[in-house]
Amino acid sequence: MRNIRKSFVETFHETSLLCLLCIILGIFSLNAQPPTGYYSAAQNKSGNELRTAMHNIIKNHTSLSYNELWQAFYTTDVRPDNGKVWDMYSDRPNGTPAYYFTFGSDQCGTYSSEGDCYNREHSVPKSWFGGSVAPMYTDLFHLVPTDGFVNSKRSNLPFGKVINTTWTSTNGSKVGTSNIPGYSGSVFEPIDGFKGDFARIYFYMAVCYMDKNLGVETQSNFSGGDLKPWAKELLLQWAAMDPVSQKEIDRNNAVYQRQHNRNPFIDHPELAEKIFGNDSSPFTTGISYYSVQYGWDVYPNPVASIINIKSIDNQTDKLTVELQDIAGRTLLTQQSDNVDNIQIDLSKFPMGLYLIKLSSEHGIQIHKIVKQ
Repeated sequence: MRNIRKSFVETFHETSLLCLLCIILGIFSLNAQPPTGYYSAAQNKSGNELRTAMHNIIKNHTSLSYNELWQAFYTTDVRPDNGKVWDMYSDRPNGTPAYYFTFGSDQCGTYSSEGDCYNREHSVPKSWFGGSVAPMYTDLFHLVPTDGFVNSKRSNLPFGKVINTTWTSTNGSKVGTSNIPGYSGSVFEPIDGFKGDFARIYFYMAVCYMDKNLGVETQSNFSGGDLKPWAKELLLQWAAMDPVSQKEIDRNNAVYQRQHNRNPFIDHPELAEKIFGNDSSPFTTGISYYSVQYGWDVYPNPVASIINIKSIDNQTDKLTVELQDIAGRTLLTQQSDNVDNIQIDLSKFPMGLYLIKLSSEHGIQIHKIVKQ
């Protein structure tokens, strides 16, 4: 499948350097956060007002050239385990992919089957917005490296739920027909492990380019700058079933270094329901208090299993702890009379983003945590 062969020494040095880069980027991105005040203009807004505020925050970003995307992928889409290309059309999150791509040497080129090369996939096909139209044409948030052959099978099909499969990739991505209410044509369905990733990419596009036409073609998830109703409902389901992963957090931070804007649906996944769903409550950033005189420290974050909760002001109130998903659904509730020694076991919960809601008679505090 490979047309280019390298010596053992060349391959060893290349892999070692890439792995070192992964470690450095991992340490950086783990602690990276949006700049202070980045989302302040959207504070306490809801509905269309919130959507417009987010649009104004993220729309004016640095536009890259199409050729610069190849180099950008080295930091935005590098696998932390082996330094290879992280391709969502071939990766198996809970297993071993059938193949890996090496940055640079495996760029497309020509291809005739899976595993030949990777290319620059417009996850929102460029034909949907009229071709090489700036800045959509090179926006890194929806440009991802993917297997060239799989990408050709996807072509410009909308994302959807496949009912009758006509083709399946090695990782389980599908092409086929859909019969969900609102659309019965051909669609492309990524695997479950990346459905939330693509949903949040589409939410970003529907906010950043809400004043553009992303639905030039009838066969599209978009109508103008908005998601079609059937697509909106489906993508909200995908976002809920596949929470924000560390991969998305790292990619968001890496793209920010180049484009100088962020995907707010990764920083604040609750925005999906607030802007496109049924949550009409106002948006708030960071930790929210009813009383700022009291607080708790929640650590470590990210967490692998046990989360610790400790009072930072020696209060002795009874405390109710709730673990919630990003849609605000309660997954676990625990009450304690000893706020200096509270531990919550998250080992049985899947990786992703969660909320820890802490309530006492003095107020409520909400922390976002990443489960690794």
